[in-house]
Amino acid sequence: MIDAAAPGHTPVLRPAVMADRPALAALMERSVRGLSRDHYAPGQIDGSLKTIFGIDGTLIADGTYFVVTMGGAYAACGGWSRRRTLFGGDQAAGRSPDRLDPAIDAARIRAFFVDPAFARRGIGRLLMRASEQAARAEGFTWLELMATLPGVPLYTAMGFTATGRHEETLPGGDTIAFVPMRKRIGNATG
Repeated sequence: MIDAAAPGHTPVLRPAVMADRPALAALMERSVRGLSRDHYAPGQIDGSLKTIFGIDGTLIADGTYFVVTMGGAYAACGGWSRRRTLFGGDQAAGRSPDRLDPAIDAARIRAFFVDPAFARRGIGRLLMRASEQAARAEGFTWLELMATLPGVPLYTAMGFTATGRHEETLPGGDTIAFVPMRKRIGNATG
């Protein structure tokens, strides 16, 4: 295991590339299993990994998905999207590749996963700042996301406001709770 506090383990943020997919999938699973266990039951975690959580290849192809490494280890990933899909990996139902209009739509904050060994070290904030900056540069004035329960404190601290509650049905009829959230990042006049 990597000692995240060791010297030389400065976070390095870069765009994800398709070759990262296997490492990102493993990171995502570590994150969901490690950081969600106080919020979701084991069956919810297993079901969500099969049908909801996963890598979205469109984000990587669009250049809007980031990787953070520390000391050569994959510490976190996450990004934003100009596409209509709000959440879910390539295997998730209900995805839409349609482009959003920055004049009327909110950019999507997507697929933030932090390795539990690197949690609470500012890496999620680093990813969020990079995502906000990129979305703002494309003219978006609002951000939307679908937060997992363990992600709500980070997003709230970053200025997002909950807009309700959402339940996704998993295989076997179980459900898993999420929290839709929004944040204003600019105004229409600049």
